[in-house]
Amino acid sequence: MVIITQDMIKQFQNLIEAFDEPIKIIYENLHQGYPTETIVRFLKARDGNISKAHKMLVDCLNWRIENQIDKILSKPIVPIELYRSVRESQLIGMSGYTKDGRPVIAVGVGLSTYDKASIHCYVQSHIQINEYRDRIILPSATKNFERHISTCVKVLDMTGLKLSHLNQIKLLTVISSIDDLNYPEKTDTYYIVNAPYVFSACWKVVKPLLQERTRKKVQVLSGCGKDELLKIMDYESLPHFCRRQGSGSSKLARNNSGGDDSCFSLDHGFHQQLYNYINQQAVGGKSRAPLKQGSFHVEFPEPDLMDCKIVQTIETEFHKIENQNGFADEHDHKGKINGEQH
Repeated sequence: MVIITQDMIKQFQNLIEAFDEPIKIIYENLHQGYPTETIVRFLKARDGNISKAHKMLVDCLNWRIENQIDKILSKPIVPIELYRSVRESQLIGMSGYTKDGRPVIAVGVGLSTYDKASIHCYVQSHIQINEYRDRIILPSATKNFERHISTCVKVLDMTGLKLSHLNQIKLLTVISSIDDLNYPEKTDTYYIVNAPYVFSACWKVVKPLLQERTRKKVQVLSGCGKDELLKIMDYESLPHFCRRQGSGSSKLARNNSGGDDSCFSLDHGFHQQLYNYINQQAVGGKSRAPLKQGSFHVEFPEPDLMDCKIVQTIETEFHKIENQNGFADEHDHKGKINGEQH
C-alpha cells in the first residue's frame, strides 16, 4: 500500500496552481473545502504516481464541466412515475451511519433489474446520489460527528443474484467506471452479504485480478452479515436486508426491495429528502424553461482494459456455472416453486 507523503502533496498542489480560472472554480466545487484530502484521494487512486493522479484529476474536472455535473442536483428525473420506476429497479439507499460517522449506503445488487428506464436515467440517478452524498450527507456528518468524514461504507446485498444478471454488466461497468474515475476513494469498505453460490464462484476468480487496495476494501460476510456489521454500526443503521437471519431465503427475497423499512423505497426518509432537495434546486434555478421529461444525459467513460478483463472473467465463470448440469435453471425453478408456496 503506497504511503502519500507531504512532498507528494506539495508537488500536486503546485500543478493545481497552474489551473486556469474556470478549472479552479470546478475544483473548488469538487473539494468542498478540503483540497488536501481530495489530492490524497486522487494520489491513492493512482498509487502515488503524481503525473497519473494529476491527469486523472484534470480528466475528472473536464468531465464535470462538459456534463454540467455541478448542476445535476437541479435536474430531476421527471415525471415522478419514471423516477419511482428507477427507484424500484435500481435498489440503492442510505440506512444510517457507522459508529464513527460514515454513511451506510445499501445496494441491492441481486434484486436490481435495471429494466424500467433508460441507461441514462440510471446513470443520472447514480451520479445524483454520489453528489448528494458528497455535498450534503458528508458535510452534515462532518459537522455532527465533529471530525472530517469523507468516505462511506457500502453494504451489497447479493440476494437473488442469477446468471441473467449478465445482461446488466454493461450498465454496471459504466457506473463502476464513473465512480473509479470521478469519485475515487469515496468508499472505505464494501461488505458483501447474502452471497449465493454464483457470487462465491465468481469471486474466487475475480479477486486475484483486483488491485490490492481494492481487494482489501472488500469483505464477504457470512449470511446476512448482521453480527459483523453490528460491530461497526447500531441496529437502527443496519440495512433492512441485514436485520433478519435467513434474509436470503426466497420468502424474504420478494420483500427485500419493498416494505416499510426498506431503504431502497422512494418513500424512505433518505430518498424523500433527496427527491425534495433536487426539486427545490430545480425550482430555485435561474432557468425557468419547462423541465424535459426523461433524463439528463451524461457522457459515459470508456472502461479500462482491466475492467474489460474482469467483465470477461465474470462472463466466462457465469457460463461455466450455467453449463454445470443445468444448475441455473434448476435453482431458478426451485426458487419459483418456493416463492409460490409462501
